[in-house]
Amino acid sequence: MHVKFCGFTELTDIKTAARLGVEAVGLVFYPPSPRAVSIAQAQQLISAVPAFTSVVALVVNISPEDLIELADKVAFDIIQFHGDESPEQCQQLAASVNKRWIKALRINNEQHTLSSVSAQIEKFALAGASSILLDTYNPQKYGGTGERFDWDLIPKDSALPIILAGGLDADNVAATLDLPIYALDVSGGIESSKGKKDEAKMRGFMKAVKRDRWQNATLSEPLKQ
Repeated sequence: MHVKFCGFTELTDIKTAARLGVEAVGLVFYPPSPRAVSIAQAQQLISAVPAFTSVVALVVNISPEDLIELADKVAFDIIQFHGDESPEQCQQLAASVNKRWIKALRINNEQHTLSSVSAQIEKFALAGASSILLDTYNPQKYGGTGERFDWDLIPKDSALPIILAGGLDADNVAATLDLPIYALDVSGGIESSKGKKDEAKMRGFMKAVKRDRWQNATLSEPLKQ
């Protein structure tokens, strides 16, 4: 299980996340979001990110011109498309800046089925996505809802590695142990307020993940010689 903390706005929070060993940090480049950062802020925040920790740029329906400017000025590693982008749009935008990318699918419990989720994932896989992120649908928000969707809608045979988001915190990490997912993405569950991370919550989340990693390892079958 890999971990991404998302929605940073303060340098001290980035440093804490790095010390705790997260694999990725996410910066939001969507002005309506309370967690949005400017290019200048992003440059400062990234200065505290150590080697081997990925920087993910979250964008929503961004224009090609704005993405090119962002890539020219901010040293991020992966694009997270979190809007209404089609597979073809994601492919073209990512190619324009030569970046790997992931796509967020907002899951609606009333409208989605296992087969429809799998079919959407397949389309983004064919377009070149590195992973898919499953988040909770909200008609007013593109993310950061703090709500869980029905985890029974997570496909077991996904064409892409699945990153789980939506309503995660230290108390429900254990419930993700048996899900067919690759990583966890958390924002609100480690905050004291929008964009302001809580050190104790960050530490508690990583402690829960590491505990479950150990439990999963002990429950696994021993390696055969």
